[in-house]
Amino acid sequence: MKQVPITRQGYDALRKELEKLKSIERPKNIRAIEEARAHGDLSENAEFDAAKDRQSFLEGRIRELEYKLSVADIIDPDNQPKDRAVFGCTVVLENIDSGDEVTYQLVGPEESNIKEGRISIDSPLGKGIIGKRLGDEISINAPAGKRQYELVDIR
Repeated sequence: MKQVPITRQGYDALRKELEKLKSIERPKNIRAIEEARAHGDLSENAEFDAAKDRQSFLEGRIRELEYKLSVADIIDPDNQPKDRAVFGCTVVLENIDSGDEVTYQLVGPEESNIKEGRISIDSPLGKGIIGKRLGDEISINAPAGKRQYELVDIR
């Protein structure tokens, strides 16, 4: 099994979701199945079908989270080098063409969320950033065309 890097925050979020699914959502769904069964004929019971579909989803997500947690390699960003872009650090990039700046934290695929400013180290941009130092240029082939950035800060 290949270890997957993750921050402590990302690991804790997955663990919290797993605990909620096991301790709250699964028992709640079991009660819904029991109530739907009590209504009689299961062949035309939409509540029963919906509860069984939900059960399937919950069990699949529980297995997925258990697997992700089992292969997680928790990396503390504070223990990483600060002279180059590495997993867990936050970088500020300046678009060379427009001068616009963007800020991203480099994280593992399980915790990436572009809306929250977290990009995966496995993404094209993440791969382009890893290992770069202040002042280095990063060239990415994006769907909208080639983009060039300069690494202006590492936190």
